[in-house]
Amino acid sequence: MAKYAVLKSFYASQAWTQLRLRLINERGITCEHCGQRVTKTKDLIGHHKVELTPENVHDHLISLNPELIELICFDCHNKEHRRFGYQGVKKVYLVYGPPMSGKTTYVTQHMQRGDLVVDMDALYAAVSMLPTYDKPDNLFNNVTAIHSTLIDNIKTRYGKWHNAWVIGGYADKYKRERLAEELGAEIIFCDVSKEECIARLQQDAARQYRQADWTNYIAKWFEQHT
Repeated sequence: MAKYAVLKSFYASQAWTQLRLRLINERGITCEHCGQRVTKTKDLIGHHKVELTPENVHDHLISLNPELIELICFDCHNKEHRRFGYQGVKKVYLVYGPPMSGKTTYVTQHMQRGDLVVDMDALYAAVSMLPTYDKPDNLFNNVTAIHSTLIDNIKTRYGKWHNAWVIGGYADKYKRERLAEELGAEIIFCDVSKEECIARLQQDAARQYRQADWTNYIAKWFEQHT
């Protein structure tokens, strides 16, 4: 397929070959994951922390950035990509906090390609084609139905996703911890003050005409948080 040809061309390029050899000379021939010494340099894989795709392979801040490249052995490389028998354990994270606390940003920075992300705002945008801050009330039942299905998929570990991220306010401690227990999820709290959330809101040009609504959302979350 064409997309694989683009990636194959990159890995055969002089720029990548020279960078990989330079990193081996600088770091040695030890796997940076398991610590195993690799006897042949050809068996040391240059693994990109950000998975390369046809869309980002020509961005050299990603594809040729030494800080985003690890030297690892074949076994660790297969584990990273969950292939050839290395399916790994599906990890689940419940990311919660007030509006404007950076929940989506946190997940974007920590997730990997192939992870499952469940976010009410994103689901609204998917079914309405509106910005994530514009959520028509009449679509609520449809969105919650999709959300419930995805939550059930996580509970039963249905599908071939890698890790799962569930994003939400979840201000109520009892409901939050019950859901985390049902999902087998690790809870991650985006701990941001009410003042900081409002300051971020005021700086968000996309929400300039919805300041009052979102100020109320923020205030309500802090009132309900336990």
